[in-house]
Amino acid sequence: MDFFLQPPDEHRLPPEEVRLRELRIIPHSHGNKVKISLELHPFKKRPNIEVTIFDASGKEVAHTNILEAMQPKMEFIMHIRTPVPGSQYRVETCVYYQKLPEPSETQVEVPIPEPMIVDRREVIFVLPLLDT
Repeated sequence: MDFFLQPPDEHRLPPEEVRLRELRIIPHSHGNKVKISLELHPFKKRPNIEVTIFDASGKEVAHTNILEAMQPKMEFIMHIRTPVPGSQYRVETCVYYQKLPEPSETQVEVPIPEPMIVDRREVIFVLPLLDT
């Protein structure tokens, strides 16, 4: 039994229909942290979410994966490696489902299937300049 803290009368979507409702990026005033606030449509099956932050040159500066999200609304902090105040950054978010092979008694290599990507979103933000 899955335990969801969602209203029981709320219509939950099957995996292929789940989408991001909202994605907000709130840079922290100290310049090395970013608050990510996201909301998904209510879901029947728990989705996976991948969030990656890139600097202006395209280099990855932060990355996280949320496996089988429990709630459609979530907030979390990501720390940027080597932040540059006043610089532009890009956040890429991917909502996906991954069907993994069942465990087996025999040691046979089974290829992992490609994930089913149901939504992607990209947001550009600028780190604030530090107060001196």
